[in-house]
Amino acid sequence: MSVSLSSLSGSSRRRGQRYKVRAEINVTPMVDVMLVLLVVFMITAPLMVTGVKINLPDARAKVLEAKEEPLTITVMSDGKVYLMETEIPTAELVAKLSAIAENGMQERIFLRADKATDYGAVMDVMARVHSAGFTNLALVTEPK
Repeated sequence: MSVSLSSLSGSSRRRGQRYKVRAEINVTPMVDVMLVLLVVFMITAPLMVTGVKINLPDARAKVLEAKEEPLTITVMSDGKVYLMETEIPTAELVAKLSAIAENGMQERIFLRADKATDYGAVMDVMARVHSAGFTNLALVTEPK
């Protein structure tokens, strides 16, 4: 029984030609992952709205575009005041805003107040914000 070397080399050459290595990227798994991430972010993005839940008044005004997250003050109907999401006493508002101003003055402060909030309480907060050195104050409403 003899094996010819030419037959071995010929068969391996044929096998090599049949199963050539390809340098391609299979993008199907990557597209699947991207679509799953897109769906996850579409579902979770509306849930990531931060802030204190209040009933804002309606108004016809154009939407203000903000480049960065603005400093937000919220006045609740029971008189509680929140700086961003932290409840603070109204008397400490000027001190907290002054400390923020030392780190870098924000261009604009957004003031959110519940519909049922006393007008005097809103004006008191506005006066305190102004006395802390912030002059660009925007009132937040719900669009009609």
